[in-house]
Amino acid sequence: MILLTGATGFIGHYVSQKKLQIKYAVRDNDASLTNSFVIKALDSKTNWQGAFNQIDSIIHLAGLAHSHRFTCDDYQSVNVDGTLHLAREAAIAGVKRFVFVSSIGVNGTATQQVPFSVDLEPNPHNAYAQSKYDAEIGLKKIADETGLEIVIVRPTLVYGPNAPGNFGSLTRLVNKVPVLPFGLVNNKRDFISVQNLADLLITCANHPNAAGHTFLASDGETVSIKDFTYAIAKGLNKQLIQLPVPLWCMRFAGKLVGKSIMVEQLVGNLEVDSSNAQEVLGWIPPYTMQQAMHSLLENNK
Repeated sequence: MILLTGATGFIGHYVSQKKLQIKYAVRDNDASLTNSFVIKALDSKTNWQGAFNQIDSIIHLAGLAHSHRFTCDDYQSVNVDGTLHLAREAAIAGVKRFVFVSSIGVNGTATQQVPFSVDLEPNPHNAYAQSKYDAEIGLKKIADETGLEIVIVRPTLVYGPNAPGNFGSLTRLVNKVPVLPFGLVNNKRDFISVQNLADLLITCANHPNAAGHTFLASDGETVSIKDFTYAIAKGLNKQLIQLPVPLWCMRFAGKLVGKSIMVEQLVGNLEVDSSNAQEVLGWIPPYTMQQAMHSLLENNK
């Protein structure tokens, strides 16, 4: 059986839809989750007693997302201390495997010119990414000390119906505005649909060869932001016009309004080499980007 934390979140919802034996670790009782374990908070003092009965592996999604609302101490308490406390308690209880959902931000920013790979030196670029990397380091130490099998997954931007963050904003924009300024943008970015990520996480929880590996998760389709927003529009059955706005204009406008980071996340490069998921696990993303985007229309009705 799998213990799933963050079950009520965006990604957790899709993992929960898999027809598997799953126990849900939630902060509040959820009537839709019949087999749940309730915690008051995720930190170094969380009471996990009774959570690990018949549990073989854990998929750990719970944590604080990237937001200016949180401090370094917040990230340390939840993303680092809470994660490591859960892993230690799980190891003591005899849980075999711990799948940790980290972040591609551990590798660096979106300005790099070569694809990220698992062999490149990590370069976390903000407090959120640093907290994920610190948790990774701590988990590997726990693995060495206890034998708990650790699997680390660093997703690229996750998209799908009701996605939070930048993708949610892009989807709402495409749904309401038929014109975007990306006609001249031919950058290279990797993404992963929430359906593909959920499938990969389940594979990591069960596959005998996954232990000890780090996977950079993507659809395996490198696209430009222009093509990505066209794919969103097609998924929503909307017409979209892309204006040929020069990159320097967008970057200048972003600087004027204090949104340089957001603009760079859209027009910069972020490629990943996710080939080791196929090499180690035999895993191929079950959905193409077009198939995954089709679910946006169903959700939009």
